[in-house]
Amino acid sequence: MSTNISSDLIWEITRGHSSTLVKRKGAGGVQFSRDPLNLKNKYTRKYEGFVNDKAIGIRTGENGGVVLMTKKADKAHKPASSLQTSTFGSSTSTRKTYRSIANSTAKRSYRPDLRADAVARASAIRKSQKPVKADRPTKARGAKAKKEAEA
Repeated sequence: MSTNISSDLIWEITRGHSSTLVKRKGAGGVQFSRDPLNLKNKYTRKYEGFVNDKAIGIRTGENGGVVLMTKKADKAHKPASSLQTSTFGSSTSTRKTYRSIANSTAKRSYRPDLRADAVARASAIRKSQKPVKADRPTKARGAKAKKEAEA
C-alpha cells in the first residue's frame, strides 16, 4: 500500500472482492473476513486490517498464550516490516495480558475504538486454552431422594 493512496479509496476498490472475503448466503448474506488483523472477523471498513493504516490482531501463540499484532502506520509502504508482534505466554497472568493489550491500544492512542474487542478476543483465546473441568456429580436432595440413593 502506498502512502499517497487513501485507505478509503483502497476500501472502495476492494470492498466486494477481496482475498480475505468469505460470503455466506445461508447466514442471511453476512460477510466474514479471514484477515489476521481483523478482531471481529466481520468484513467491514472498521475491522479490515489491510485497509487501515493502524490495525490490531490477536491470535493464539505457538505454545499456548496470546500474540498481539499491531500494524505500524509509518511502514505502510513496507509490508514485510509493518507488523509488530508481542507474545504473552501461557504462564503470564490473564489480567496482565489484558492490561498490556489495553495499554498498547487505547492508552497509546492507537485505535482506542478496538480496545474492548481486542481484550474480548484475547479473553476468548485464553478461555479456550484452559482444560475442561469434569462435571460434578449431582447431590440427592430431599429425604425421599436420599433414601433412594442409599438403596
